[in-house]
Amino acid sequence: MRSRNTLSLAAALLTLTATAAFGMSGGAPPPPPPTSSPMPGSGSSEPEAQTNARQQAEQSYSIAYEEVGKANKDLEDGKDKNAEKHFHRALEHAQQAVTLDERYHEAWNLVGYASRKLNDYDNAFKAYDKCLAIKWDYAPAREYLGEAWLEKGDLKKAREQLIMLTQIQAAEETKTLKTKIDAFVAAHPDASGAPATTPAAAPAAPAAAKADSTAGANR
Repeated sequence: MRSRNTLSLAAALLTLTATAAFGMSGGAPPPPPPTSSPMPGSGSSEPEAQTNARQQAEQSYSIAYEEVGKANKDLEDGKDKNAEKHFHRALEHAQQAVTLDERYHEAWNLVGYASRKLNDYDNAFKAYDKCLAIKWDYAPAREYLGEAWLEKGDLKKAREQLIMLTQIQAAEETKTLKTKIDAFVAAHPDASGAPATTPAAAPAAPAAAKADSTAGANR
């Protein structure tokens, strides 16, 4: 019990610190870590080792989130080298989180975010795909994936993510990505990638995602 309380308190303190850093940077960070979130299907009979792994994963995610906050603040202050160091640390801790809990979709999203900031788009796309394979309607990952495609100059694929965000009624993420797409089009008037006339149907939610929703189960 003492161990669980200590991990939860540590995660909460890290979240507060990182949130303050993001507020100063004005960036759009991945969602903050939960101070306590049960694993899908968890209950009193859940093995203690599995519970501890999830708690350790959340702690690693909290540290990664804090590092991203510091990195974004450094970018705002023009300290690119320091920012790069923080993004590397964020990536390391986020990868540790998904190693401890491979179905931690929020952590996969953060792996993608940090990788993208380090210009490792191959790893970023793989991480976003992992995240969305676990929770296909996770709006932050779809918005970031759209940004990644814009950064690679693929307007069509960015718009595909915008369509998905519209379908799942993620108003905030839809607005954010649309603003970025509009800015991209204004800067690249000859860019191809007209929006689809008929949005593709959203894929059926995987069984695990449905179970998460039913149980009230980030990120």
